[in-house]
Amino acid sequence: MVLHILIPKWLSIRNKLRFQKESSLWKITTFCLFTSAFWVGTFIVFYRVLSYFQGIPEFGDILAKKLLSMVFLTFFSVLIFSNIITALSTFFLSRDLILIHSIPLPLKHIYFSKFTETAISSSWMLLFFGLPVWLVYGMVYHANVAYYGALVSIQLPFLVICAGIGILITMILVCILPAQRTRDILWLLSILLVAVLYILFRFSRPERLVYPDAFSTMIQYFDALKTPDSPYLPSIWATESLWSLLNGNGGNSLFFQGLLWSNALFFLVIGAWVSNHIYYQGYSKAQETKSRLVSKSSLLDWVVAIWTAPFKASTRSIIIKDVKTFFRDNTQWSQLFLLVALIVVYLYNFKALPIQRAPMPTFYLQNILSFLNVALAGFVVAAVATRFVFPAVSIEGLSFWLIKSSPISLKRLLWSKFWTYLLPLIVLSEMLIIISNYLLKVTTFMMVLSSVTVFLMVFGITALGIGMGAMYPNFRTENISHISTGFYGLMYMIVCAGFIGLVIVLEASPTYIIFMSKIRGIPLSPLQYLWIVISFLSVLVINVLTVWLPMKWGLKTLSEMDI
Repeated sequence: MVLHILIPKWLSIRNKLRFQKESSLWKITTFCLFTSAFWVGTFIVFYRVLSYFQGIPEFGDILAKKLLSMVFLTFFSVLIFSNIITALSTFFLSRDLILIHSIPLPLKHIYFSKFTETAISSSWMLLFFGLPVWLVYGMVYHANVAYYGALVSIQLPFLVICAGIGILITMILVCILPAQRTRDILWLLSILLVAVLYILFRFSRPERLVYPDAFSTMIQYFDALKTPDSPYLPSIWATESLWSLLNGNGGNSLFFQGLLWSNALFFLVIGAWVSNHIYYQGYSKAQETKSRLVSKSSLLDWVVAIWTAPFKASTRSIIIKDVKTFFRDNTQWSQLFLLVALIVVYLYNFKALPIQRAPMPTFYLQNILSFLNVALAGFVVAAVATRFVFPAVSIEGLSFWLIKSSPISLKRLLWSKFWTYLLPLIVLSEMLIIISNYLLKVTTFMMVLSSVTVFLMVFGITALGIGMGAMYPNFRTENISHISTGFYGLMYMIVCAGFIGLVIVLEASPTYIIFMSKIRGIPLSPLQYLWIVISFLSVLVINVLTVWLPMKWGLKTLSEMDI
């Protein structure tokens, strides 16, 4: 009966893939190419790291084992959070639950079918990210066939344990709080946790581990290598099992595999028993209406009022609506914590740069890094725009027909959304570029050039997000975050990277000419002046076209769309 419940899901996925194969073969091909490139990149990075570790006498194996332990611990933590969030949807909020509960099925069959669906949905990440890592360890340590066979025997119970823990936590929380409120709270806590861990990890300066000479004593070095090594953690069992096989100790590996399998079976049994007592109580609470807490901050209203003052009433109303919608949805505004963590770590990296130990003069290196920082800041802004700007049109959902039939033109709608996101992105980009340049102590020329360049690029990045989002909208998605992580979100990032790269290439030559002229005290020739003017005018033209063309094409697509 469990398979009968899962078959419709499989048929749905198969039909979706078949439809995409017939209509969008190029989309699947592109996705496979990028996936392969990611796997190859991960493989190369880990291969070089492990090869370097092996070249360190006596300490190389210790570092390699610690790295393997950190990988499993990271997967363990992420998988539990992923299973908690996924279990909320599959066990309590999925649309097919009404039909499933109307069928005379024992609850244990429903539980195991949803357990399987949750585990698969949440655990593909381990296979996707982990496969190159396990292959690298096998190649570097010349593992035998038993190692590759044990990968399945180790990872399968590891995934079941993570799913069992996540589902148990979800069922208990839903019995205490309604499912909708639980999802908001868990989402907010997970965002905060990721942001804090991200900052703490960077502030711990893990790059020091590659240079043992940076530590005054061997005791300090080993203390810096400490990771959570509790014998009760499944991540440690998985690490010890694989590491034993890499060192030819099959008996020790079997012991830890036994621990994994016995605990996996335990969580399957205890989960079914707990669900039999509390599942229906939680499912009943899940049907409660979700409460909406609209932000009524006077400070927010004051900022929005100043921000929208120059615009017409219709444009102002759309901007206010988008701002209120953004702060009404916890899954949207809570991601600002991740953005703050990104800014902190980004700026800290410039403060921690060992410029003084570089082989070239500090003055040259500071200004070179400042120029390269323009591209890096542009990529950061593009990543933020992928999450917030690109889905701006799709976020209207099925109510888009109401906007399309209103007296407000689609052109005004798109440009209103453009102005909504432009100012925050300008503030973000200028803060990144100015503070990082201040930390680098660059020249006034580089400070002005980089600030103006990033300012102009933000216009293009924002217009690309709104325009491409209008060209490829998805008004029927249940989770707006899927839009930014989907195929067209990836295409948007690629186009933004091309745009940023083109601007940097056009500015590289004139910037170098001006910079060297100031250093050497040699005046510029007329030909050099002409080349500089042509290059910077080309940058201006590229930015204008990047704003105008996507907005034009997006408007045309929306005008011809029926919804």
